[in-house]
Amino acid sequence: MPGMVGRTRRTILKTAAAALAAPTAFPAIGRAQGSWPAKPIRCIVPLPPGGGTDTIGRRAMQRLSEALGVPVVVENRAGAGGTIGSDVVAKAEPDGYTIGIATASSHSAAPVFRKDLPYDPVKSFTAITMLGTTPYILIGGPAAGATDLPGFIAAAKAKRGKVNCASVGVSTLGYLLTKQFELLAGIEMVDVPYKGSALAYPDLMSGTVAVMLDNPSGSAGLVREGRLTGFAVTRPSPVLPNVPTFESLGVKGFDAVFWYGVVGPAGLPAEIADRIQKALADGFLTDRGRETLRVMDVEPVMSTPTVFAAAMAKQTQELRALADRLGIKPTE
Repeated sequence: MPGMVGRTRRTILKTAAAALAAPTAFPAIGRAQGSWPAKPIRCIVPLPPGGGTDTIGRRAMQRLSEALGVPVVVENRAGAGGTIGSDVVAKAEPDGYTIGIATASSHSAAPVFRKDLPYDPVKSFTAITMLGTTPYILIGGPAAGATDLPGFIAAAKAKRGKVNCASVGVSTLGYLLTKQFELLAGIEMVDVPYKGSALAYPDLMSGTVAVMLDNPSGSAGLVREGRLTGFAVTRPSPVLPNVPTFESLGVKGFDAVFWYGVVGPAGLPAEIADRIQKALADGFLTDRGRETLRVMDVEPVMSTPTVFAAAMAKQTQELRALADRLGIKPTE
């Protein structure tokens, strides 16, 4: 009994101490949220500078900085198909001062490919907004051996298993869709992974690799300049109107799109997430704002956090089903 009384007393004292501390702790959190943002915000872009994700991320963060009145510093943390940078966001304090650019690869496709993913694409984050969607484009250089899609498919069939195809990693949506394209076209290529699409462009132009399934936001300029060939797109592209769709060239059902979004760590206060979403929506859902994204072949979305979270979860289920059909299993 004396031991039990002692333990009970200690428990009561600890509870009382916690109760006394609580009134000072919780108002401090409230004050922090009320004064947010009071210092620069860090935005993690999980791919290298120069590619589509980096370009879209910087454009969005410039608009967010203007709306909030504080600097938003972009930090590129590339590697593993965007999962390294995304993990940095997942492990950050949910105080509104670290956010990140999410993509269909880092959050919808990655769990399909990796059992050892260091984060849960839904539970480890607070969804803020889907910025927009963009099509895929098959681009190529001299090693492709053709200037149109039927010609490339014929050339690839003649060199089955010998055509090098660039990707930004085997845990990405682009990789999964490349495998789907190979199945639909009856070809087989060799994957050559890069840390980001911008790093693959020189090798495409030099002939080190033949083709890549990319997003126009990064490579449209190279196609317009004639430095790379645009073989086909998954949906009509306003920035590359002369590039036909896969559907029109006989590759039926190959019409997937890629999305860019903004996320924060799990536990980010809803008030902060809503404020970021509103600032971006106000900036990009105007005629002028839409045009700043459409010139990069990105169709603005700016969904609410709830809608964005549901869309990510739904796409992950769909991609798991696609991977099963292609016989692709997650690796350790």
